[in-house]
Order: sequence, then structure tokens, then C-alpha cells
Amino acid sequence: MSEKRKEKRVEEEIKVAIKLLPEEKYQHDKNIVYALTKDISSGGVKIVTDKMLPIDTLLKIELTLAKIRKLVEATAKVRWVNRLYDDDVFEMGLEFVDTPAGSVMLLLEYIYGLEEQTKEKK
Repeated sequence: MSEKRKEKRVEEEIKVAIKLLPEEKYQHDKNIVYALTKDISSGGVKIVTDKMLPIDTLLKIELTLAKIRKLVEATAKVRWVNRLYDDDVFEMGLEFVDTPAGSVMLLLEYIYGLEEQTKEKK
């Protein structure tokens, strides 16, 4: 099977705070979901969480790139969902949409910086 992804991805486990959009539609304490990333690219992120989010749900995500200590904020849309353990754990693909150029640049620098570090260690 050939790879369909356009962007370089890195496997990375980072805590993510997710706000469901539009925020005014949700009660304040119910519009925040926490997740862990499985991989990251400049175009999106794969997450694992205990909350099921329907496909096409619009989200605001915040994640801190630990190795460079930078916060990335982006708007994303749920593109696919897999149930991992019945209704307890879900894996989802989020595509970044309307993401500020600065956030995209941070992600690119981070991803390619990690790749260079890995090459240097070999």
C-alpha cells in the first residue's frame, strides 16, 4: 500500500487540550477534551482520547512542543475516527484548517529538526 500523506510526520506523544467550536454552543466545562498525540505533521495530527468526536467537528487545539518549549495553537477538523476499545478509547485524525502561518512554521521546524537530530545520532 502506498503512502497517501503529503507531509512528513513524526511519532510524538504530547498532551493536547481541545476546545470544541463554536465555544458558545457548549457549556464551558463540557467543551474541553484532553488527548495525546500519536503523530504530528504540518497538516494535522493523530490523537488518542476517551471522548468520541464526530467527523467534521471543528476544534481549537493547543499543544506544547516539549523539546523546543513552544505552544502551537491551531484550528482543526476531525477527518476520521477509529474505536480502539469499545466506547472507551478513540483514535482520530485531525486536519489543520485556517492555521496561522507562524504555527505551521513552528511545526515544520520542529518536525524537520527532530529528523535531523535522529540522523546525527546514527
